Amino acid sequence: MAQIKVYGLADKLNPIKAELSNIIHTCVIDILQLTPEKRFHRFFPLEKSDFYYPHDRSENYLIVEISMFEGRSVETKKQLIRLLIQNIHEKLNISIYDIEITIFETPKHNWGIRGLPGDELILNYKVEV
Repeated sequence: MAQIKVYGLADKLNPIKAELSNIIHTCVIDILQLTPEKRFHRFFPLEKSDFYYPHDRSENYLIVEISMFEGRSVETKKQLIRLLIQNIHEKLNISIYDIEITIFETPKHNWGIRGLPGDELILNYKVEV
């Protein structure tokens, strides 16, 4: 399981949401080995008055937050971060300095999904990758 939130300025984020979602989803499938139907993306297009960022970032600045079950190796998480940055940069022409990614991991028992605690679910993918 991985749920993804993306924050950016509305006039920059809105036109690229669909393509960005596809980029993110492809990376998550590749690296985390999630199945294609596991797309959980939420976009938060913000007005300038609601989005403060450092002066050395441009208006293309994106924050990507990934919440997922704990259990992936450090190397897997680093691969995901690297691939996301590379693909977002190459496919959307966003500077690597304008892309920030944070991974939040929580135990499966802290999730409630389909009426069950996450640690009681039967998953069709591996978490320990």
